[in-house]
Amino acid sequence: MTEDNIKKFKSGQSINSYEFMGSHIASHKGKKGVSFMVWAPNAKRVYLSGEFNNWSVDSHPMTNLYNSGVWGIFIENLSEGEKYKYNVIGCDGVSRLKSDPYATFSELRPNTASVVYNLDGYEWSDNKWQECKSKKICDNEPMNIYEVNLGSWKRKWDGDFFSYEELYEMVYYAKDMGYTHIEIMPVTEYPLDMSWGYQTVGYYSPTSRHGKPNEFRKFVEKCHENNLGVILDFAYSHFCRDEHGLYKFDGSPQFEYSDPTKADNHGWGTAHFDLGKPEVNSFLLSNVLYWFKEFHIDGIRVDAVSSMLYLDYDGGDWKPNKYGGRENLEAIDFLKKLNETVYKYIKNPIIVAEESTAWPMVTGPTYKGALGFTYKWNMGWMNDTLKYMEMDPVYRKYHHELITFSFMYAFSENFILPLSHDEVVHGKKSLLDKMPGDTWQKFASLRLLYAYYMIHPGKKLLFMGSEFGQGLEWRYAYGLEWELLQIDPHIKMQDYVRDLNHMYKDDKALYEMDNTYEGFDFIDPHNNEQSVITIMRKGKKDKDFTIAVINFTPVVHYDYKIGVPCSGIYEEVFNSDDEKYWGSNQTMNGSELFSMNEKWHNKEHNITIKVPPLGVTFIKLKRELKDNE
Repeated sequence: MTEDNIKKFKSGQSINSYEFMGSHIASHKGKKGVSFMVWAPNAKRVYLSGEFNNWSVDSHPMTNLYNSGVWGIFIENLSEGEKYKYNVIGCDGVSRLKSDPYATFSELRPNTASVVYNLDGYEWSDNKWQECKSKKICDNEPMNIYEVNLGSWKRKWDGDFFSYEELYEMVYYAKDMGYTHIEIMPVTEYPLDMSWGYQTVGYYSPTSRHGKPNEFRKFVEKCHENNLGVILDFAYSHFCRDEHGLYKFDGSPQFEYSDPTKADNHGWGTAHFDLGKPEVNSFLLSNVLYWFKEFHIDGIRVDAVSSMLYLDYDGGDWKPNKYGGRENLEAIDFLKKLNETVYKYIKNPIIVAEESTAWPMVTGPTYKGALGFTYKWNMGWMNDTLKYMEMDPVYRKYHHELITFSFMYAFSENFILPLSHDEVVHGKKSLLDKMPGDTWQKFASLRLLYAYYMIHPGKKLLFMGSEFGQGLEWRYAYGLEWELLQIDPHIKMQDYVRDLNHMYKDDKALYEMDNTYEGFDFIDPHNNEQSVITIMRKGKKDKDFTIAVINFTPVVHYDYKIGVPCSGIYEEVFNSDDEKYWGSNQTMNGSELFSMNEKWHNKEHNITIKVPPLGVTFIKLKRELKDNE
């Protein structure tokens, strides 16, 4: 440990602090053992306590290195697997046994000790994936994300968790279903199951619920082997107040703000990181790179960005910033620095913001004034769409703008369309149960929702269980309702989502120009009386386009005329009402659709089609017609 490392850490410039902080297998003066280092600037004393000294709280004092507030000790003859904590005598004179903020492995809850774990020497086998990823630009690629909670995708009958290795089953499933990425709710170690991982203690420690860190590495490799990217959720906005965690680590507000109006997150009962403190910056910036470099993840989603950006976010007492505004200036600077750091050191990363307000320029490069994220969850689209879909179809014509307004701002940011875990918990009902009508109408409406979301500009995200029509809300303590896949409508819903996902991956028009108006044409947004809209998505090649006609009522429309961009023979390539998906089979049965040279919907040509009830038909150009045909 050099003084230069400590200076970088204390200046907020360290991006690899995990390489010297925490516990590490090491040699000192020819002796093998473990080095321990922890930041506790206001502590009166710090002791190492562990199995090796029968959890003595004062037998092994640590040294305040260079009077920096970083405390260190080397213990001979220790090895991997040793459990330990730090006994921190705070500035208030109180003794607290603390887990290691930089621990790379932790005991299974409810136990709270850190565990010495050697991450060195792992041989990765995903070179082919990494090479391929480095050449891809996400904007031009399909991105269809399967959001999962590892602890409740499946659960053993005795309540035990599936191991990382046993969860390979989920990887194979996601590949078969046609997803491109898996987004995992936080795997950073957390004490309380019902927090879903969003109230973290061990920011460097993959949760021991499913196994050891190298086993999680193998899980990531398995994803890459099956052409699935891995995105992890992180809660950099707040951390839990558990006694063994970061809260008042050295008896003072060390990781959190000293100002209680900024430190306390009243809504979640947690504490906010002091994002203006250099050492906290080093801790968090090193953390994000740690997961990219040490675990080969492909992206992160930063949770609750709005709670970071606004000083008055949770409605408690707050103080304006130095300019009199409500913006958290340190958080803005931190988020820009985080994104700049990732882009500097990681090739083609995915960095997603869950930002629920209209904060401008969340996505885009920081040198243009943006926050620097790759993508933002489109919460406005999600809220309007679900509000509309929950209505009885007879009333939808009076609220047509809910289903069309999102196209007015669809290219203001680089969006992901989220149908996430947040929409199927806490009394919100499952997506299937949100749909109105009888059982057939519920399933038809859900198929309709998924088809509409697939044709809409933006990348896609769907929470686990929704792909087969989970009946109950998501329950973190139980597995999904896999038994429903013995029932025909649910089997066919799963088949439908699989086919829809693969169609999306195979059709460049649906993703190749996601973030530009050049890739989109709203052929007819105005038919509110029949609650039908007609959309066209375009690829980069001329005549590569897909048209979707979307009917939000249970009425079949025969001889429905739509404008098309060129003279030709068209065909239906996908229909959500196909009987193989438990639909009413109002399809065009492979008919060739010849265009007419008559203006319609501001197009020079038109075709006449059949529009399915509570359904979507996807149409493509089969071949152009020449002048003499």
